[in-house]
Amino acid sequence: MSTLIVFLPPRDPAVPSQEWLLPDMPFLLLDKSGRKERAGRAGLAFLPRAATTVLIVAARDVLMLSASLPPLKGQRLKQALPNVVEDQMIQDPQTCHIALDPQPLADGSRVLAVIDRGWFRFLVEAFAAAGHRNLRAVPVTRCLPAAQSAPGGLAESGAIGGQDEPPVAAALAGGEAGAAAASQPESPLLSPASLVVAVLGTVRETAQAILADAAAGAASVVPEAPSPSSAPLASADPRVEVAIARGSLGEGLAVPASALEATLSALAGDTPLDVFELTDVPGAEPALAPHAALPMFGRASSDARIVLPAGAKPLPFEALARAAIASRLDLCQFEFESRPWRLDRATVRRLRVPIGLGVAALLVAVIGANVQWIVMARERDALNAQMTELLLNAFPKTTVVLDAPAQMKSQLDRLRLASGQLSPDDFLSLAARLARSLGPLPVNGIAALDYHDRRLDLTFKPQVSADPDFTKRLAQSGLAGELDSGTGKWAIKNRNPGQ
Repeated sequence: MSTLIVFLPPRDPAVPSQEWLLPDMPFLLLDKSGRKERAGRAGLAFLPRAATTVLIVAARDVLMLSASLPPLKGQRLKQALPNVVEDQMIQDPQTCHIALDPQPLADGSRVLAVIDRGWFRFLVEAFAAAGHRNLRAVPVTRCLPAAQSAPGGLAESGAIGGQDEPPVAAALAGGEAGAAAASQPESPLLSPASLVVAVLGTVRETAQAILADAAAGAASVVPEAPSPSSAPLASADPRVEVAIARGSLGEGLAVPASALEATLSALAGDTPLDVFELTDVPGAEPALAPHAALPMFGRASSDARIVLPAGAKPLPFEALARAAIASRLDLCQFEFESRPWRLDRATVRRLRVPIGLGVAALLVAVIGANVQWIVMARERDALNAQMTELLLNAFPKTTVVLDAPAQMKSQLDRLRLASGQLSPDDFLSLAARLARSLGPLPVNGIAALDYHDRRLDLTFKPQVSADPDFTKRLAQSGLAGELDSGTGKWAIKNRNPGQ
């Protein structure tokens, strides 16, 4: 099955929920064998369709925590999760969506991914409305390479498109470090003694952009009296989007470009630090992307004011996307669990043509069945009328006609009996009169009794023989019996001369 990986922008806290919009987003489309089929940048409505859509969620939008969970499952666990993380959060946990990492930590605790429920619902519903039914959401901190400075630290690995892929560090780094990372056994958690930082690009300051536009408008109206705040806004230090992975945990920051190196040094302390720079983002070339200040949509070092720490390594966008596929953590849990055939408005819109054809076929079948029933009912009524007319013509004394075929059969049987002919029911009459004519002969002495050609063929058992008065008793019952000396069978029939 094909897979679409989309890199989401972070939520801007300055924008209210009713004004949330998704800009053009970089994406990577893989075919069912895991080969790159297409890459680029597009708006939500123009993203290619795939069997599975993987969303890479910005680090600032997801907080990764570790906590010990009560032994609950399902809805009860979902209701208990806000109370578990309440002491570690400033935001009200009731307004957050909390997902569980399927892989427990060594001490038995679990990693929890916390994201604003309103923002996550907006993302899921927006992609579902655009036709992306099978969704997965992975924090970008779970897509970072392994810390090469900490031995034994590994990133998540797994199957991509049905093929086994090495860890991200092995895909990125060459030489001994990459070979060592690829040779290690699979482990979904980074080493807790390592610190991995990825510089993802500059942040678009929505609030500052609005103030700058207002200041520019005021300056155009009164050019001789420029706003004193316009200079600071124009020369504002850009902020850099940073994703930080602390072992299996992670968070995101927006750091001023001038303070990037100092901030990373303060965060790392004595911990080994590996810095990566997101590169090869589709559509991030200056000729194709004049608005290079969009968050996570270009190289962080494209701005001369952004100084990366020494030893920063490149992180290709394709490697980040493939790591998202291999990640086991999925934010789409509980009420956001992917239901590809959920019956909602989008599904109804996609299925309205097949549903319309099915309803039309059902209507045609119902109408056709009713028309055929009406035609056959009229034929039945005409046939019943003909049979009734035939019965009344043959037997004029019939006053009531309830079942013309049965009444005709009954009348014909009576005529046969009146004329001395046997009817199809004469076997019962012959057998009853034969039973009365047996007399002292035992009933179980009969070996065979056949009825054909309007007569009974009676065969007695070898130890039973008919007495001399047997023929007389048959005559008294209106029967005539003849013995075939060759076969020993009695031929019994009606004594009526007409037979």
